[in-house]
Amino acid sequence: MSTDSLPPSTDSDAPGPLTGDDRFHLLVNAIKDYAIYLLDEQGRVSSWNTGAQRLKGYTADEIVGQHFSRFYTPEDIDAGLPERALATARAKGKFEAQGWRVKKDGTRFWTSVHIEPVLDPDGALIGFAKVTRDLSEILESERALLASEERFRILVQGVRDYAIYMLDPVGRVSNWNAGAQLIKGYAAHEILGQHFSRFYTPEDRQRGVPAHALQVALSEKKYESEAWRVRKDGSRFWASVVIDPLYDEQGKHIGFAKITRDITDRKRAQDEMDRARDALAQAQKLEAIGRLTGGVAHDFNNLLTIIRSSAEMLRKTGHDEVRRERYIQAIADAADRAALLSRQLLAYARQQPLRPEIFRADARIKAMTQMIRTILRATLSLEMQFADPLGQVEADASQFDTAILNMVVNANDAMPDGGRLKISARNVDGVPPVRAHAAAHGEFIAISIEDTGSGIEPAALGRIFEPFFTTKPVNKGTGLGLSQAYGFAKQSGGEIDVVSRVGEGTCFTLYLPLTTKSARIAVPDEMVQDTEPTRPLSILMVEDNDEVGEFGRGLLAEMGHSATRAVNATEALSILQERAAGFDLVFSDVVMPGTNGVELAKEIRLKWPDLPIVLTSGYGHVLADDRSREFELLHKPYSLRELQALFVRAMTKATR
Repeated sequence: MSTDSLPPSTDSDAPGPLTGDDRFHLLVNAIKDYAIYLLDEQGRVSSWNTGAQRLKGYTADEIVGQHFSRFYTPEDIDAGLPERALATARAKGKFEAQGWRVKKDGTRFWTSVHIEPVLDPDGALIGFAKVTRDLSEILESERALLASEERFRILVQGVRDYAIYMLDPVGRVSNWNAGAQLIKGYAAHEILGQHFSRFYTPEDRQRGVPAHALQVALSEKKYESEAWRVRKDGSRFWASVVIDPLYDEQGKHIGFAKITRDITDRKRAQDEMDRARDALAQAQKLEAIGRLTGGVAHDFNNLLTIIRSSAEMLRKTGHDEVRRERYIQAIADAADRAALLSRQLLAYARQQPLRPEIFRADARIKAMTQMIRTILRATLSLEMQFADPLGQVEADASQFDTAILNMVVNANDAMPDGGRLKISARNVDGVPPVRAHAAAHGEFIAISIEDTGSGIEPAALGRIFEPFFTTKPVNKGTGLGLSQAYGFAKQSGGEIDVVSRVGEGTCFTLYLPLTTKSARIAVPDEMVQDTEPTRPLSILMVEDNDEVGEFGRGLLAEMGHSATRAVNATEALSILQERAAGFDLVFSDVVMPGTNGVELAKEIRLKWPDLPIVLTSGYGHVLADDRSREFELLHKPYSLRELQALFVRAMTKATR
């Protein structure tokens, strides 16, 4: 009788208490995932649990007494595996293995087998205990994983455009794909175990770039860069590199995944494009310079014609006082227009020194209302709309006025048959992208000047801020008005934009950054300019140009001052060293050979701090230099009134 059946009860009416053996048999039969059964000494089945029946398909009646070798495959039986399994269990006390077994219906399943000998109390062998588990699903999962890994290995090995490989935690190469061999030139046996830094250029290795790359990959979870790398033959290629850190299931760092792509051809193409773009920009620059030179020459020649002709007429005798005054006024007016032209050019180049002050744009524009109405045709209507409250800006107020008027003039010219001009201002959060420039963040004021005129052709829209570019007829415009507005906007930290539709109108929008500073109350320049020095001044004039120096000394003498001239900073310091107390003021040009005027002024300030200093120059970028801001500055060309006012201002500050 098989041992998997419980013994009959001695009481036919009620079951007796369960013995230990009864409980053991119940436990073994309750296990369904494992085949647990006994074999006798010869290997015949002597017990059979429910799990054995489920796994192998035999009932206890069908299998008890049968040799356990019937569960083995024919090839394992021919190889004597069943006998060896029992012999191993008998000799070593245990036999463990995995292998194929056969169910009752002939199907095979992958099993884990454990066999141990069973001994009686005297140590004699009486059989074997056998435990079998079906591992088919685990085997299938392992096979699927292996197949997936193999497919991935084939995929990685099949990639030839990318070098895909792994590094250990210190940067040694631990595997190598076909793409890596193709790009870098090393076979796997040549590079495995070698440090990846050998792919870097000597200069990058010296700077510690490989170690830095791994450090960044660890700290930021990724490292990306483009740089030169070196092949086995020593040639260089431009590489796109990505490094990712690798971790095991416990989160321990086990190495790095590295992908490198050869993008040398793309870099060459980009370099060629950059060179072509630079060449185009240079050609456009030369074209602009040519146009600029022609425009400047034309305008200055006109002004010089007036000056020369007027001067020649003054040489002639017989002119009455009225005519002499007219020629003198013509010379002065031409000089003023030449100075304005120079300032407009410098504003476009962003080298015109600004005198920033804090003001409200709506207040400035409202103050210009009468001037704007004078510019506009009688057939044009004017509308103004300003947000309330409107923020303050810090900029050169006169340059702001000029920019607004220049845009108004343009709008007037665009509406010969009448129309409407609208000037508005509002606070905005940021500046939108303008002319392919990125957007700017922050608080700005946007002043819009919108007309209903003829509009601007698309082909001309991209060039309207260029100096001397104009769509107006000959002698109807210089092409400097909008370039001045552009230069002022840029120099003030802002931007200018334009939107136009042919036949519908144009809208210029000037963006200026808002300021939170408080407006300073200052004495207007006009009040200072009307003040004359209380006494003649003794002035040390420093000027390296002989013609300008002699003329300047004569000019100062005509103004009632005495002047001593030094041709450079060294001579000026030598004169001051001898008799600094004899001078009331130093008047120096900025641009001179050797020590320039700003450096001279600083030296004088250190040695003679109470000596007033006035600097002058025709170079806008010199006067815009922050280093010169602590001194009084006068822009060439200047008038007698401006020169006198600066002297008074410098002397006034010195006595405070």
